[in-house]
Amino acid sequence: MDTQVLIIGAGPTGLTLALDLARRGVPFRVVDAAPAPFAGSRGKGLQPRSMEVFHDLGVIEPVLAAGRFHMTMRAYNGREVLREWNVHEGRHPTEERPYAATLLIAQFRVEQVLRDALPQPVEYGMPLTSFTQDESGVTAVVGTETVRARYLVGCDGGKSFVRKQLGVPFIGETHEDMRMLVGDLRISGLDRDHWHQWGGRADRWLALCPLPDTDLFQFQASGDGEPSLALYREIVRERTGLDDVVVHDATWTSLYRTNIRMVDRFRVGRVFLAGDAAHVHSPAGAQGMNTGIQDAYNLGWKLGMETLLDTYESERKPVAQWLLGMTTELMMSGNPFQKRDDETLQLSLSYRTTEGEGLQAGDRMPDGVTEQGRIFDLLRGPDFVTLDLPDGPVLVRPDGYVAAIGRSAIDAYFGANPVTQLHHRRVAARTAA
Repeated sequence: MDTQVLIIGAGPTGLTLALDLARRGVPFRVVDAAPAPFAGSRGKGLQPRSMEVFHDLGVIEPVLAAGRFHMTMRAYNGREVLREWNVHEGRHPTEERPYAATLLIAQFRVEQVLRDALPQPVEYGMPLTSFTQDESGVTAVVGTETVRARYLVGCDGGKSFVRKQLGVPFIGETHEDMRMLVGDLRISGLDRDHWHQWGGRADRWLALCPLPDTDLFQFQASGDGEPSLALYREIVRERTGLDDVVVHDATWTSLYRTNIRMVDRFRVGRVFLAGDAAHVHSPAGAQGMNTGIQDAYNLGWKLGMETLLDTYESERKPVAQWLLGMTTELMMSGNPFQKRDDETLQLSLSYRTTEGEGLQAGDRMPDGVTEQGRIFDLLRGPDFVTLDLPDGPVLVRPDGYVAAIGRSAIDAYFGANPVTQLHHRRVAARTAA
């Protein structure tokens, strides 16, 4: 084998998977067809659950430094301010939830942080052109090189070559009547403390959002046509009605078409699909980048330990189904910037197989303070962790979800999945007074 895991695509999904494998000492390669990192913002919202993932992976500090919480939204008629609101009003960190609101951060900043944390570089200009698999591995042609890997993971976006070569259907629909012009612009005449919006009608809507840690605004506008700096200047001038809001240049422009689709399988043999390669949806609610990150986080430890691989699909497919329904409902509501709840923050997502009151197997393990330190800090690392809490032991998976509660259930889990016990540590966690 040339490597254990060949990752196709170097967006947030592929990079998160690579970082998780790196901390386990699992050999991997990340290849991408593009000649260089993508420079557009695309997604710009990081949900609290994704921040918990990045806390565990050891990159939360540079992520927080490049983002901003609680940016006030402001609606205008020309220069007149009609309304101001905060979709995360009243949400503040607690002991159990250290990250309480969405972090505004450009996707390219997230990717930069993840790349910088990797022990080896992403291999750009290396398109995947073919692959075959057998009982022991996958043989892939990337660039001019033939690579042999035990597993291949397609993190190569909505137009995924991996998915198409597998013949996995991408089931759903394209809303040709729902299009949006997007881009990253340099603009003067607007403050960088508000997310600015104009347009009393859907066909006149314009939003200009300052991207933290950059000199750019993300441009979003209803409309159609070939994206260009001239068109974007015209839209800004017409819809704001302001001469002193000036568009100077654009670093990225694109026409977005609303696609709502997902695969019926996340795995075919030794090949897996993750992120947009497995599901695409409306941008409402800032979920896409986050769901891909969590696909990778669910899959990473299973690939590293080569165990429970079938549960990747059984756990993540229902999340994708929920995601498509929730974002479509939010898009159709006519108010995609309404206040967020625990589901859109992705804190209440669970892998439960049985119902019950209180903390159950499959739930996200909440943070907390013990005499030994924060629970999230005690869990940080690539292992299963048994927390010996005052009320009894809780076994937590490497991705922060509860595997079993109570000694007999923990013993049964290890008995059914013996390899997991080889990647296990036990931590006393007496609750702080």
